[in-house]
Amino acid sequence: MLDTLKEHLAEVEKYTSNSLDEIEAFRIKYLGKKGLLNEFFAEFKNVPNEQKKEFGQVINQLKSLANEKVNTLKASLSENTDNQGKYGDLTRPGEPIEIGARHPISIVKNKIIDIFSRIGFNVSEGPEIEDDWHNFTALNLPEYHPARDMQDTFFIQTDPDILLRTHTSSVQVRYMEENKPPIRTISPGRVYRNEAISARSHCFFHQVEGLYVDKDVSFADLKQTLQYFTTEMFGKSKIRLRPSYFPFTEPSAEVDVYWGLETETDYRMTKGTGWLEIMGCGMVDPNVLENCGIDSKTYSGFAFGMGIDRIALLQYQIPDIRLLSENDVRFLEQFKSAF
Repeated sequence: MLDTLKEHLAEVEKYTSNSLDEIEAFRIKYLGKKGLLNEFFAEFKNVPNEQKKEFGQVINQLKSLANEKVNTLKASLSENTDNQGKYGDLTRPGEPIEIGARHPISIVKNKIIDIFSRIGFNVSEGPEIEDDWHNFTALNLPEYHPARDMQDTFFIQTDPDILLRTHTSSVQVRYMEENKPPIRTISPGRVYRNEAISARSHCFFHQVEGLYVDKDVSFADLKQTLQYFTTEMFGKSKIRLRPSYFPFTEPSAEVDVYWGLETETDYRMTKGTGWLEIMGCGMVDPNVLENCGIDSKTYSGFAFGMGIDRIALLQYQIPDIRLLSENDVRFLEQFKSAF
């Protein structure tokens, strides 16, 4: 009997389990009312007197060990359950990370910045809330000038001299006031005009304007710069410049790129001509240089400006400009793979 008791002692000592049901069955087997320990205690009276002391010690040792084993296994199992509830199953594979999406405006703007940075243009920024001098007067648009009607905007009611900028040319004025030639900079940003909202126009949109001022800058330099840009941006190298009018450049021109007539979309976009207008440009008016503190007899320069929204619509065949500002997740998810 003593040998049997020692065998159970060894069995209890090495027992382990991570199942609550198995641990409970183990407890009942040894510590239950009809468990083995009660049977051993009942058998105590039949043990020879010379073995009673050792027999009693082993029974008590078995009882203590069984109680300790049950409590330890239950505590360990409870701790694992708590951790799983707090952190989940730590052995399962991690959740896949959702890929974010850049806005098409950001994609196009970054590409334009990258193209011009390769030929030495830096990036300049300025306030969206401007004063009349930087937005109009310094750019050869004095008060009551009829050309101001071309850029009807939003004025601050409490101060008629403060307005939301109508173009990022105001940033170029600030840059020329603070820097001496040679100047080579582009100014991307959001602008505002008091226009009716439709599929093709909005009361706010995004522009990027470029400025180059140095000695002996010519119209040929302007054309070659724009030739480089259209080739890098659109993969199309054929451009044309049509005479136009802008108050702050003289002479001025509209820039068209030959888009082609390969698809039905090309016919629709170019109205059957194959040519697509993408920007305006011209030689900086001497009055603008003088207003910014630059000697127009020593320096000359060219400027250009384009709508980022318009290029985004062209690049991604977006039918409605309002989609760019509605923040519809279904629309934005289409650009997950774009940089």
